[in-house]
Amino acid sequence: MNPLESLRLAWRSIRGHKLRSALTTLGIVIGIAAVIAFVTLGASLQAGVIGDISPDDQRNIYGWAAEPDTEGGPLAGAQPVFSQDDLDTLEERDDIAAAYGYMPLSTQAIVSGDEISPQSDALVAAGPPYIREDTLDEGRQFEMGEREAVINPAVANQFEENVSAGDNLTIVLQGGRRTEVTVVGITDSSEGLSPFEGFEPSPRVYVPTDPFYTEQAAGMIPGPGNGSDGEGSRDDGSRGQGGTESESNGSSGAGSQNQVDDALFLAIVVEAESADEEDIDRARETAIDYLESDESDAGQLMGDDLTVRLQTSTELLQQLQDVLDLLRNFIVGIAAISLVVGSIGIANIMLVSVTERTREIGIMKAVGAQNREVLGLFLTEAAVLGVIGSILGTGLGLAAGYIGAQYIDLPLVYPYEYVALAIAVGFLVGVVSGLYPAWRAARTDPIDALRYE
Repeated sequence: MNPLESLRLAWRSIRGHKLRSALTTLGIVIGIAAVIAFVTLGASLQAGVIGDISPDDQRNIYGWAAEPDTEGGPLAGAQPVFSQDDLDTLEERDDIAAAYGYMPLSTQAIVSGDEISPQSDALVAAGPPYIREDTLDEGRQFEMGEREAVINPAVANQFEENVSAGDNLTIVLQGGRRTEVTVVGITDSSEGLSPFEGFEPSPRVYVPTDPFYTEQAAGMIPGPGNGSDGEGSRDDGSRGQGGTESESNGSSGAGSQNQVDDALFLAIVVEAESADEEDIDRARETAIDYLESDESDAGQLMGDDLTVRLQTSTELLQQLQDVLDLLRNFIVGIAAISLVVGSIGIANIMLVSVTERTREIGIMKAVGAQNREVLGLFLTEAAVLGVIGSILGTGLGLAAGYIGAQYIDLPLVYPYEYVALAIAVGFLVGVVSGLYPAWRAARTDPIDALRYE
């Protein structure tokens, strides 16, 4: 009996018991579908997040100082230890194209005209390179030392009259202090611009660290001329309703320079010469060597308790990949249980089939069929059941992955290597589960089989 004849007979037997065959493969269908659906969603999520990282961002290295055993994502356990002197020194190094501070600032509201929009954590202070030109839909980057801001569409479109470049906004900071900014640019998306923010859409107002954060840092230091003149004061160049010019305008003078020197940043961004891996490694090593040395302010403030972490966007996203891998292994474990149940179902049905076809087996052997041919016939039937279950499960899993990706609004990525693996697993499960029934059929005595009623 050739393999095609075995396949034809196996298919005839399966078609003769359609409902029973369908129920037999149900365990394999569920197991394969669960794995394919989750792997599809994982691949789509990874593509969606990594797709948000532009080539310019890939050369950025994000750094913060924390205790060595601190676990978590970006800024976990971060302490403000980086001074402006540290950043200026780093920027002068050959392997580093730019270095600037990053500091999220707490807010209470954003005011446009007479409209007030409550917002917390909407203000992000950073260097001008943080706003890449290719992310701007309108206007330009802000400039250091100026009271300028770049906003995202989530801020621009939340007022009755949309905010455009050239308009002014008032930011109400924690404690009631107000500061005014001139909008000079609007980003093309409301998604976060770095792992520090996350990549979810959220209202953001991006401003230069000088003067916005340096004034905040100076306000925390007691003493005259530090720019902190109590609740309700204005640090936008005016004082109260009278609009008297203040020294805290942060644009010039020794007071402004002292504020800059006093500011300690929670995080920094170091920009390598290019996105090439060697350039990134050189920039990282140069930055760590300096920041951990005694000649840097950060090195003196960190002491032996803190260490510097410098990671690229891709490396930070690897943590997300690790979580996805952990979840995938969990799902695979559950699917393995389903596959075991499915294989037991196939073995059970094949044993029933052997019993039902005992007389047929006797006739086959009486006309000259060998044991190996009977063995091959039942193994083929079990393997076909496994392959059918894996194909149905793969189709169901791909459909579930498609619906999930569309619902979450992710770019759809199908893991085709898992499709081939799923069909191979289905075939293997079918063969393994059919071994004993096929062996039992092959060893059936033809005389006893012909007497079987």
